[in-house]
Amino acid sequence: MRYQRVELPLKLDGLASARAFFAGCLAEGDPASERLWVAHVDDEGRCLHVSRHDGGPDGVDVPVRAIVLEAAQHHSAGILLAHNHPSGDAQPSQADLRGTRRLASAAEALDCQILDHLVFAGSECTSLRRLGYL
Repeated sequence: MRYQRVELPLKLDGLASARAFFAGCLAEGDPASERLWVAHVDDEGRCLHVSRHDGGPDGVDVPVRAIVLEAAQHHSAGILLAHNHPSGDAQPSQADLRGTRRLASAAEALDCQILDHLVFAGSECTSLRRLGYL
């Protein structure tokens, strides 16, 4: 896991701002391995904390416990997730959907909402919220 310092006031208050921010995050690193970026925001969409979780060429796990712990530590009102698919297919996998659902259930206990989970593949980006999964 890697943490990134956030320069305030970074606002992630919509799909366009989240997509632009995470596209920059995902531009660094090995494009052949999946990486999951997690941004914690307050109730006005101001970014409180960002972390990165590295996977391999076949996937990256959603570390539910670590993300929920970070949400509690930072008093997050919302969580945004983004990860890349080295395969070039921006559609979420069944594992992506399962991990996001598990995280949403756990975060709910903290009154914290999963705002979106973006899947990037090349220049394509898919929003789980827009697809109706959140």
